[in-house]
Amino acid sequence: MKFIVLSDLHLGPPGEPVNGLDTGARLAAAVETINRDHSNADFVLLAGDLADQGQEVAYHALRDLLAPLVPPVHITLGNHDDRSTFLSVWGTERDDPQGRVSEVIDRGGYRVILLDTSEPGLVSGRLCEGRQAWLVERLVEAEDKPVIVVMHHHANRLSLPVDAIALEDGPRFSQILGAHPDVRQVIAGHVHIPTTGVWHGLPMTTIAGSHYSVSPHLPGMSGRQKCLEGPAQMAVVLADDEGVTVHFHDYLDRHLTLAPGLFRHG
Repeated sequence: MKFIVLSDLHLGPPGEPVNGLDTGARLAAAVETINRDHSNADFVLLAGDLADQGQEVAYHALRDLLAPLVPPVHITLGNHDDRSTFLSVWGTERDDPQGRVSEVIDRGGYRVILLDTSEPGLVSGRLCEGRQAWLVERLVEAEDKPVIVVMHHHANRLSLPVDAIALEDGPRFSQILGAHPDVRQVIAGHVHIPTTGVWHGLPMTTIAGSHYSVSPHLPGMSGRQKCLEGPAQMAVVLADDEGVTVHFHDYLDRHLTLAPGLFRHG
């Protein structure tokens, strides 16, 4: 199985920059890159913060920008999204009574769970009792399958400023996932920086996403965390019987390509 994760699109009205960046053009570049390099992907997951301010016009723009995409797309929400406005554009059938804008994809011997961690009016993430029960049920159904979870908010401590708006009640979330015998990856957006780690025995990954990126402002570093115009990044997830690999594909960056003559081979 191969799939793509995009996050933090932060779309505004077409033609209007968001934090100085043309987020519509950045998503268009992501679609072009997927169609060129990853058209063989089984699907694409959008892990929230689709719109920067939850505007209806942004969700219409999202539909238009995704129209050329070759692989099928599955969507969940982030803290910048407005659930009711999204559903008014994309369809109320996407709202599960318990799981909210969550869904399950069974492919390649895996269960992929796309989990809605957003809560209206809240910047940090939250799983209500309904979504906790929904997640438990989906994991029990897949007891004989390896599982990958994709969501917007991170749950594990990164020792970065964004920890102040992580998923609430992380210990309960880890207990739910820890009851499954084979969770192979938990992938999140939200933090605008790529990280990997192990948390309560669970493999955790975050991606920088499509909007601005941030510097790794760790404890002991002076000054303030920097906001950077790139790279714009997607995750390319490869999964087989042996395990899962997450590649960080920077589809917009300013790095120079070094000339082949600079390298010796053999």
